[in-house]
Amino acid sequence: MEWVKSIVITLVLLVIIRTFLVQTFVITSGSMEDTLLVGDFLMVDRVAMGTRIPGTEARTPGYSEPRRWDVLVFDPAHEDRMKLVKRVVGMPGDTLEMRDKQLYVNGEPQDEPWVRWDDPDGDDQHPWMGWQRDYLAGDASADTYTPTRDNWGPLRVPEDNYFMLGDNRDFSLDSRYWGLIERWRIEGRALFFYYSYDRQSPTPLRFVREARWDRIGARVH
Repeated sequence: MEWVKSIVITLVLLVIIRTFLVQTFVITSGSMEDTLLVGDFLMVDRVAMGTRIPGTEARTPGYSEPRRWDVLVFDPAHEDRMKLVKRVVGMPGDTLEMRDKQLYVNGEPQDEPWVRWDDPDGDDQHPWMGWQRDYLAGDASADTYTPTRDNWGPLRVPEDNYFMLGDNRDFSLDSRYWGLIERWRIEGRALFFYYSYDRQSPTPLRFVREARWDRIGARVH
């Protein structure tokens, strides 16, 4: 029947578009505030950097590579069924370190106007940070290395890997904790908000009544 054929074709096209062209992503945590807010709906470009073929590490060809400060969606190694969104701060070959919350890339302090700091006194150690000892650069000694949230490195980013940080630095689990991201794990670049509302509001029908109209259609920076 024609209607069955039409439904099948539509479903196939949706799968192709969803798998290889664009992806939607909903923000459910505050790790990227104030760049991304809980309740933001993102459109993600899967074409630019190529798309991972499901079930493999192979990718379709892309026309772009990850750039420093890109906001990217990726598949983290520490959680099989999770997709995350963070900002690229470290490129292959970079040397990174943080001193009293200040990020240095290749020895140069970085201006990051999007970063939010809310906890000046919580510079804590974390057992997950032990992975950093395998990537120490310069004269740093693995025997005495004790990284914390706000003080770590210098670390050398190996080829085909990237270092990701959340913009809400005091409340983000990111590469400081769970490590580097391999190139093949990157899903796409966040483009713009196609919808946004305050998910934490107690207002009835908040999906409509608490819509953030000023964010809808805006680009992600």
